[in-house]
Amino acid sequence: MKGAILIVDDEKGQREILDIILKKEGYQVTAVAGAREALERLEGDEYDIILTDLKMQGISGMDLLQQVLDENPQQCIIIMTAHGTIDSAVEAMKKGAFDYLEKPLERETLLLTLRRAFERLDLLRENRRLQKQLEESQGVPTIIGTHPKMKEVYRIVNKIADTSSTIVIFGESGTGKELVAHAIHNGSSRKDKPFLAINCAAIPEALIESELFGHEKGSFTGASSREIGLFEAANSGTIFLDEIGEMNGAMQAKLLRAIQEREIRRVGGKVSIPVDVRIISATNKDLEQEIRKGNFREDLYYRLNVIRINLPPLRERGSDIITLAEFFVRKYAAADGIPLQGISKAAMKLLMDYSWPGNVRQLESVIERGVLMTESDFIQPEDLPVEIHRERMPGSCLGIDLPAEGICFEDLERDLIIKAMQRSGWIIGKAAPLLGMTYKTLQYRLEKFAIEKPGKKVDAP
Repeated sequence: MKGAILIVDDEKGQREILDIILKKEGYQVTAVAGAREALERLEGDEYDIILTDLKMQGISGMDLLQQVLDENPQQCIIIMTAHGTIDSAVEAMKKGAFDYLEKPLERETLLLTLRRAFERLDLLRENRRLQKQLEESQGVPTIIGTHPKMKEVYRIVNKIADTSSTIVIFGESGTGKELVAHAIHNGSSRKDKPFLAINCAAIPEALIESELFGHEKGSFTGASSREIGLFEAANSGTIFLDEIGEMNGAMQAKLLRAIQEREIRRVGGKVSIPVDVRIISATNKDLEQEIRKGNFREDLYYRLNVIRINLPPLRERGSDIITLAEFFVRKYAAADGIPLQGISKAAMKLLMDYSWPGNVRQLESVIERGVLMTESDFIQPEDLPVEIHRERMPGSCLGIDLPAEGICFEDLERDLIIKAMQRSGWIIGKAAPLLGMTYKTLQYRLEKFAIEKPGKKVDAP
């Protein structure tokens, strides 16, 4: 099961539809007809997410939100609301709701919001664990690769690791940006201090300030006790800000002040607290272009971008595919006690021919699957997922012919993306699986190639 969800809605038809959709997606679902029954369930059971209607007979969704968060400030709650009550839903978010969904619900939007919510929960759980331990993460694997572009990355890491300079790592999703940040931390004099990471894209705007700087008791609804943020928890160590390009303007200004003044103020606090942390940030966006669009502060960019590291995508360092694949075979075969000798030549050829839109993270997932699926001493082609086979004839599934004289890969990639978007009705969430990409990877490619639906911009689901 993916996770436990409690549905609260006094409309029987709505409850039944949600129950069917979410159970089909693998969630553990409990559906109740009102807030009073929901509160009774919560006395004995735990749920990852509460999905509640705003307007209900008896206790309203807003009152339910208040009562639940008073008891458990960390509970993730998503509000469902009709168009005429959106203002109330926004107010609910200010009081601590994770997000709201407008009725009638769209399936793709619902599932995307739930995925974001579970990503948020995973991050909060990890950060609470790190804050309690206040110690460096252990067992971080080394960076792997011998391609000249990776050797340049190693050279920069070795040269700047034991400095106090801020660093920005640029690279596509899955290229290993956090791994490089770990390597920098472990090569510095701060290596015995905490290394704490946060994904700026996974934290709602209303909560990211508290995540970074902490909050005082009573500073907002649900703040039942004082909590320190990552800056205090990582004092004398390193903070890794992933997806820094997703941070909103107001938070950018506060981060800039923290870097300049080397001090922070908790949400609701009046005292400035000195901190000594090294900032390493990462993004898959072109921040200079974001500055021109007005989405990113130029002064913050120059504060963060003292040292720039460009991490190449896996398709640009194809010679490392073999090395990485063999490393992952050894890792997962040993972990599961499987006497595997390696990868067959035919399977390795498929891996070498694939473009790896998900980069090293995707390759690791494919190899882990192969290790578990194979019934041979070597991973065979049939042990690899279908998308790895499909790219042997890149255009066949979408009707693109491969010219005899060869093609430009970027042109092919752009054509494939356009075909997939057309086939999916220009819905990113439907097109991404056709291309073997994640939602964020496809969103990045659409921006990179400036692809828009004829007559209007591409709509997210």
